[in-house]
Amino acid sequence: MSTVDQSRVLLTVEAAAERLSIGRTNMYALIKSGQVASVRIGNLRRVPADALTAYVRQLTADQIQAA
Repeated sequence: MSTVDQSRVLLTVEAAAERLSIGRTNMYALIKSGQVASVRIGNLRRVPADALTAYVRQLTADQIQAA
């Protein structure tokens, strides 16, 4: 991942999936279920970079709580 990718505010679904090291289909499932926030710009779907951070924080908190 390049420095430019790391500084982007909005990511394509594919780039967001790559950051989480998951597949594109799983990323769309997370978006559809509301676990990861996304926005539409015209016909484009974009994922705010901070939505990925929030998702990972929530996953971590859920796993700590379950332990």
